Amino acid sequence: MRPLEFGRLAWRSIGSHRLRSALTTLGIIIGIAAVIAFVTLGASLQAGLLGDISPDDQRNLYGWAADPETEGGPLAGAQPVFTQDDLEQVDELEDVDAAYGYMPISTQALASDGELTPQSDALIAAGPPYIRPDTIDDGRQFEMGEREAVINPAVAGQFEENVSVGDELTIVRQGGEQTSVTVVGITDSSEGLSPFEGFEPSPRVYVPTDPYYTEEVDGIGAGFGDGDGNNGDGGGGSDEADPANDDDDEPATAEDARFLAIVVEAPSADDGDIDQARDSALAVLESGDSDASELLGDDLEITMQTSTELLQQLQDILDLLQNFIVGIAAISLVVGSIGIANIMLVSVTERTREIGIMKAVGAQNRDVLGLFLTEAVVLGIIGAILGTVLGLAVGYAGAWYIDIPLVYPYEYVALAVAVGILVGVLSGLYPAWRAARTDPIDALRYE
Repeated sequence: MRPLEFGRLAWRSIGSHRLRSALTTLGIIIGIAAVIAFVTLGASLQAGLLGDISPDDQRNLYGWAADPETEGGPLAGAQPVFTQDDLEQVDELEDVDAAYGYMPISTQALASDGELTPQSDALIAAGPPYIRPDTIDDGRQFEMGEREAVINPAVAGQFEENVSVGDELTIVRQGGEQTSVTVVGITDSSEGLSPFEGFEPSPRVYVPTDPYYTEEVDGIGAGFGDGDGNNGDGGGGSDEADPANDDDDEPATAEDARFLAIVVEAPSADDGDIDQARDSALAVLESGDSDASELLGDDLEITMQTSTELLQQLQDILDLLQNFIVGIAAISLVVGSIGIANIMLVSVTERTREIGIMKAVGAQNRDVLGLFLTEAVVLGIIGAILGTVLGLAVGYAGAWYIDIPLVYPYEYVALAVAVGILVGVLSGLYPAWRAARTDPIDALRYE
């Protein structure tokens, strides 16, 4: 019997029991759809995260000091230990292009043209390179020593009159003190610019550490003691954590400012350059000549990683979750294959007389075997195709909903069809073999 004849007869048999065939393939459809949907979402999320790392950011090293036992992401348990002198020493290294401090500063509100909006965590002090040129949609980077700021679209659009380049923005700090800045740039996105901020959209005002942190340190009150044993927003350290401010009668100066984190730029994104910059920076910061070493002691340890390394930790978690979901989907495929085997066994019983007639008119065992095996394979292929379509649709809807770039893992689409065929073959082998072994005389007597 020719293969085309096998296909025609198999399709006619499936079509005559549409509901039963549909229920039989449901397990295959759900299993393959789940695999493709979650693999698509995983690949899309990975592309979205890695896409947030620009070529310039790939050479940045983000460092902070915390207890090695502290669990969490960047800055988890971080303490302000880096001084301006530490930054300058690292910046002068031959293996380093630039080094600057990073410090989130607490605020009460932002104001523009007399309109006030509450904002408690919008202000970030850093160096000019923190605002990479490729992230600026309008304007330019701020300059160190100038009362300038770069804002993101979330800040620009939260007032009745949108803030634009050249406008004045008032920052109301904790305690009610106000500072004015000139907006010189607006970023192209409201997502964070580094792993320190995370990648969720949020209002941000970026200002230079000088003067908004180092020169106004006593007004802001972050990263140093205030005389009562309390700290500002510098990570929850204590007054005795900063020997530079042991004398409560001495006013805080720029040299007293301690940064929560440090950003070190390697000459390039080459692994060798990054490793050399990391080793050189850590050697300086952990040496007895640095101010940071006075606070590290036995409890704190400096961690310095790139964006890619930090995101890899998240990627490892996503991979574990994805493998778990794929494992659950595999169980559904097993259930689906059992369903195909069951329905094929039922079909053999129902068509016993038909099998007898086929053999009586000259059909060989291999013809009967091929017919029932073809039916099982067709059911597997139908389940694979419908599961693939459903999985791709769910993956597209999920990527659109959480606003990440869509990446289709085409190798899994091919794998899905292959799995469908394999499931059909394996689940149809025994029923087809049993049908081929049917005695034609007994089959003709069967009612």
